[in-house]
Amino acid sequence: MSDVLGYKGKRVIVSGCFSGMGEATAKLLLSLGAEVHGFDFKDVDLPLASFNKVDLRDPATIEAGVAAVGGKIDALFNCAGLPGGGGFPPLDTMKVNFLGTRHLTERVVPLMGDKGAIISIASTGGLGWSRRIPVHMQLLQTQGFQAGLEWCEANLDQVAEGYAFSKEAVIVWTQFMGAHLIKKGIRINCSLPSPTQTPMMATFHATSGKDVVDAAAEPLGRYTTPAEQAGPLVLINSDLAGVVNGIVLPVDGGFMGGLATGQVDISKMMGGAKQQA
Repeated sequence: MSDVLGYKGKRVIVSGCFSGMGEATAKLLLSLGAEVHGFDFKDVDLPLASFNKVDLRDPATIEAGVAAVGGKIDALFNCAGLPGGGGFPPLDTMKVNFLGTRHLTERVVPLMGDKGAIISIASTGGLGWSRRIPVHMQLLQTQGFQAGLEWCEANLDQVAEGYAFSKEAVIVWTQFMGAHLIKKGIRINCSLPSPTQTPMMATFHATSGKDVVDAAAEPLGRYTTPAEQAGPLVLINSDLAGVVNGIVLPVDGGFMGGLATGQVDISKMMGGAKQQA
């Protein structure tokens, strides 16, 4: 039972491995004996099997990175992301958080066999997905990075600041693709982190307001750590979760449960959402 998660010798890709949840995920996978291949826009100081400089805003770098890794890929961890605002144009946020993530996934899937697993990081900031399913289905029906970008350019009113809509898109895409990829023996899931102490937190405070961010950290009463978010990602992509597919997993210290039972006051959050809209 020493390798109960089944990562020893597995070939995995982690995007966004420079910092935050992606870095914590890569470190955990390395400790479990996985062969970790990292993708990021910034150089990484980790003992990876390989590192490729990939900018998810640029599909050519995505394709080059996947080609460089080659061979069979057992698991993909989509951890790269941009916040809304903070000097990042909304379309850049959409490219990294959804369009580039989708493009990377579509390039990796042909390298996966039976029991392949994919997980992406969404956000509790994407909770409005259920109210915009018809809109998101329009985006999902686009084929390829460029077509998706053109749809976003034509629907900037929906994209808004980029962050919430991109995370909603990840959630809807995950659930939609779960029913399709499982026919190939490949699972796809996503997580919903509550506020996490990563380098992006300063931008979230500046754009949404600290009170809004703090409200999403209840009832836990603190921000989570990257390592606390990495553990569930690794678990869901592991052999132990072999039939877990198409789920949107809250990793939030009870925030979603608090919403459902009225124990979390969302009035501050709603005020922040109106300011961003």
